[in-house]
Amino acid sequence: MTKLGDHLIECIRQDGPLPVSRFMAMALGHPKWGYYTNRDPIGRGGDFITAPEISQMFGELIGLWCAERWQALGAPDPFIFAELGPGRGTLMVDALRAGGALPGFNQAAQIHLVETSPLLRAAQRTALKSRQVNWHDRIADLPPGPTITIANEFFDALPIRQFQRSEAGWHERMVGCKDGRLYLLLTPGAIPAAPLAETIQHAPNGAIVEVSSARTNAMAELAQNLVSHGGVALIIDYGHAASGVGDTLQAIQAHEFVDVLESPGAVDLTAHVDFQALGEAARQAGARTLGPVSQADFLTHLGIATRAEILQRNATDAQAVAVGAALHRLTDRDQMGQLFKVMAVTRCGDDRAPGFVEV
Repeated sequence: MTKLGDHLIECIRQDGPLPVSRFMAMALGHPKWGYYTNRDPIGRGGDFITAPEISQMFGELIGLWCAERWQALGAPDPFIFAELGPGRGTLMVDALRAGGALPGFNQAAQIHLVETSPLLRAAQRTALKSRQVNWHDRIADLPPGPTITIANEFFDALPIRQFQRSEAGWHERMVGCKDGRLYLLLTPGAIPAAPLAETIQHAPNGAIVEVSSARTNAMAELAQNLVSHGGVALIIDYGHAASGVGDTLQAIQAHEFVDVLESPGAVDLTAHVDFQALGEAARQAGARTLGPVSQADFLTHLGIATRAEILQRNATDAQAVAVGAALHRLTDRDQMGQLFKVMAVTRCGDDRAPGFVEV
């Protein structure tokens, strides 16, 4: 058991079982032993790899999308160019390089990153050493003004609660301990008013549902900022377009799935994003949403195949093969193409954006 695991067991012994959301929050963000506190987990030598690390094409197309949206917003100068959970800064570097094709975009962009990990902030500082960068712990700390925000694989790491249906009703899944090990259990009594969508309330016995106030609250903050100051946000994550049932909480270490409870603080924890819930939170805050569409459709409409061809023309044989492999991983339905979804959030009245077929 990890040091954080020992700490969690002691907390449970003193105060009782923890909701899955509390376990997840501590496992990822504990100030001393949390997963993101002590490591840079991204890349082939880490635990997982994100789209910007797979290929420059991803960040370049996102950058061009942002530059086009900046122009559609009237080319505000300055504007806040924000990224939530920016990893090692790779996406922002690629986005700025591509966005620079539109005169004035890079000069007007003020870079603001929402990041809590000290190690990842250091990596971002190195990647963006030629730019002035402002860091924030929360979305609410972003300054006022027209804002273009990127959130790639940000929401999946925010904590979720889990509920399971029995003949008696809905029970919350909790993390308890027994014989020095963590395990999942259900609250003994049914919860009269579990915070579930009406369409899910009558799911069959044994069904598991995930909800996340952390995610909807973050989306509400983001949408309120856009409604007040103008701008657009691009949300890219893996998940489902409509609310449903299913246990999607997972742990990853060294690019392999591992036990969620075995090594808290030493493994990455994520869960699929409910894009319907995110969209409802944004609209309740007064914003408009576009999508979600699949990552495959989004990148295809932005011209990723053409960009791949251009890169391959001036590449060695090995590089050309790598470009093709990256294109496959980003867009094929059996890779990231279908599982990952893309949604835009704008102020009401801003009803068009490249990459979204239905507007």
